[in-house]
Amino acid sequence: MNAIPSVNLSDFLSDDENRKQKFVNEIGKAYEEIGFVALSGHFLSDELIKSLYEEIKNFFNLPDDVKRGYEIEGIGGQRGYTSFGKEHAKGKKEGDLKEFWHFGQYVSEDANLTETYPDNVTVKELPKFNEVGKTTYKMLEKTAKYVLRALALHLDLEETYFDNYIKDGNSILRPIHYPPIKTAPKNAERAAAHGDINLITLLMGAQGKGLQVQNHEGEWIDAIAQPDQLMINVGDMLSRHTNNRLKSTIHRVVNPPKELWGTSRYSIPFFMHPVSDMKLDVLESCIDEKNPKNFDDITAGDFLHERLIELGLIKK
Repeated sequence: MNAIPSVNLSDFLSDDENRKQKFVNEIGKAYEEIGFVALSGHFLSDELIKSLYEEIKNFFNLPDDVKRGYEIEGIGGQRGYTSFGKEHAKGKKEGDLKEFWHFGQYVSEDANLTETYPDNVTVKELPKFNEVGKTTYKMLEKTAKYVLRALALHLDLEETYFDNYIKDGNSILRPIHYPPIKTAPKNAERAAAHGDINLITLLMGAQGKGLQVQNHEGEWIDAIAQPDQLMINVGDMLSRHTNNRLKSTIHRVVNPPKELWGTSRYSIPFFMHPVSDMKLDVLESCIDEKNPKNFDDITAGDFLHERLIELGLIKK
């Protein structure tokens, strides 16, 4: 496969069973073959997207000492600011050429989760920043819920199988700034080749070149979304849960050509995580003679902890 398939969530949300099944078939096929789709028909308005980009640009334009004041020690970068070069891909020593912010879950009812999850960090210099971030978080979470419902049907599970696992899940909204490149990077990329940790990732900001996906032949292909589309991919948790039937595809953000080094890039992934006690044990329906069980049993929380160590965000 040499292109990212496009799907429209409005097909799944329609009252027409044929359109709904068409969406299930299309996204299921895409996730088995390449692990990525470009999705339109999501719940983000143009106005919300514009406001979010304005707010995150305002934040990343703040002085470095102000931004570092929002870098919270001891929580593995799960909330607030993470400074330039601190995160690296699994197996890499060089830090990625990026800085980012994390919005986390807004727990409404579960007191235990309220105590478990770190508090979101309020940026006092920007009065609209946190509210716009929260609204975006909720709309992406809503979009992800319906994508997972379609995948549940594709896997012959009950349609709402994932609903209770993702309600108040440990999801993260990550606005990323890739600053202008000032000197030739030594073995560093804006985001080195990696697979995502979570169930699915919904990415805003894939409208220009930079994001690349590795197909099954090992070829890197450009993943470019249309202005009204989100790029959505399978993460390692979902791949593991489905015995790699749904593919968590390696991807990267390459450095721009030298003539564009002076430009910034912004992208905003939403990492859909379940609650930490979700068992990622391989689904029985995804095991057969040709596809024996490939993964040990583990919870989502333990898997996330292992990966945050590998990424250099927390210490053993």
